[in-house]
Amino acid sequence: MADAGTLHDAFIDEIRDAYDAEKQLLKALPKMAKKATAAPLRDAFESHRMETEGHIEKLEQVFASLDEKVRGKHCDGIAGIIDEGKAVMEGDFDDATMDACLIAAGQRAEHYEMAAYGTLVAWARVMGHDEAAGLLAEILDEEKAADEKLSDLAEGGINQSATPEGMGRAKMPVAVAAGKKKGARRA
Repeated sequence: MADAGTLHDAFIDEIRDAYDAEKQLLKALPKMAKKATAAPLRDAFESHRMETEGHIEKLEQVFASLDEKVRGKHCDGIAGIIDEGKAVMEGDFDDATMDACLIAAGQRAEHYEMAAYGTLVAWARVMGHDEAAGLLAEILDEEKAADEKLSDLAEGGINQSATPEGMGRAKMPVAVAAGKKKGARRA
């Protein structure tokens, strides 16, 4: 009988999966930014692309802290989410609806990443990999902030502008609408 894998083995496997996911997202985010019509949404995707570059660097530091070779393992989960996003971008939607759909696609990716990094942080802590836990927690916080930013944009006017009621109104810039919204969260 072969030796059973350990939590450490699963942890390394998941880090490799996350590393590949970040690499895939690095390629997808510029396409999403290009397709976005609302400037604040385009800026959010471009900003998160830069953060994603930082996530890749932090994951490389995690590998180094564990004396592991830097390499990815194909992440089927994020590949599927990206494929769904590509299908949306190929859809025939008005600009406001496209932006609302891009937000939904972006949030699917963020939620997937938040689940993955939440697990990785917990596993790193329980195994005493403090440096890795700190780096992974930083990535998790940035993923949560990106998700919140997308929620703010959606709730701050993009979703409303995609409705029949919102299409006929003069459109207030999303950044202004988000700032005026009572109790608006800040990213």
